[in-house]
Amino acid sequence: MYSGGDEDPAASAAAPDTTATATPAAAPSVTGTLPSDAPSGLPSLLARPVIRPEQAFPEAAVRLEDGSRYERVDLATTTDCAQGMSQELAALAEQGEGCSRLTTALFTDAERRSQVSVTVASFVRAEDAGTVFGMASMDPVTYQTVSLDPPPEAGLPTVPPGSAGVFRRLMTVRSVVFANGQWGDGSETGEADLTRQTEGLLQYVDDNVVAYEQG
Repeated sequence: MYSGGDEDPAASAAAPDTTATATPAAAPSVTGTLPSDAPSGLPSLLARPVIRPEQAFPEAAVRLEDGSRYERVDLATTTDCAQGMSQELAALAEQGEGCSRLTTALFTDAERRSQVSVTVASFVRAEDAGTVFGMASMDPVTYQTVSLDPPPEAGLPTVPPGSAGVFRRLMTVRSVVFANGQWGDGSETGEADLTRQTEGLLQYVDDNVVAYEQG
C-alpha cells in the first residue's frame, strides 16, 4: 500500500491541478515499442473505435468469480484524458499520438467499506499504451489516474486526503486499465483484503476490454 500525501492526486480524489503545490518535472522522454507477442492483426484492431463506457463497465452490480459482490456507484468518461490523470501521466501521454478516451467507474463492496476506482485509458497507438503502462509499473504513485469521489447519492464517505491505497494496472491491445483501491474511512489495515478486491475488479474490467479490443 502506498501512503499518499499532498502531492498524491489520486489519494485525495481531486483533480491533479487542484492539489499540486509545485510545478512537476517534465515527463521523461520515452519511446514505446510493441511487445513480441502483439496480435498479428494489430492494424485492423486499432482501426476499430475505442471502447465505450457501457462496454468496459456493462454492469452496475458485479459478482466476481470468487463470489464477492460490488456495486458501481459512479461512472465518468471524457475525451480530455488529462482531466483524469496525474500531471506527470498526462505529460507522458502527450508525447505520443495521444489518449482517445478515459473512462472511470467507482465500485464499493457489499459492506460498502471499500472504494475502488477502475479507469480505462485508451490510446491511438498501442506503442503509447505500452509506454504509459511501463512507466506506471515502475512508478505507480507518480504515473496514476485520479480516483473518483463518491457522489452524494451513493451515501459513501469521501476518502480522507493522504490515505493509503493499492495501485494496480494491466495493458490490453490499446488501453491501460488502472485500479486504485482505498478504504472509505482511510484505514491502513486490511491490506490483503483491499488488494484482493482491487485486483479482482481490475481483472473483471480488463476482461471486458480485452474481449472488445480483440474482437
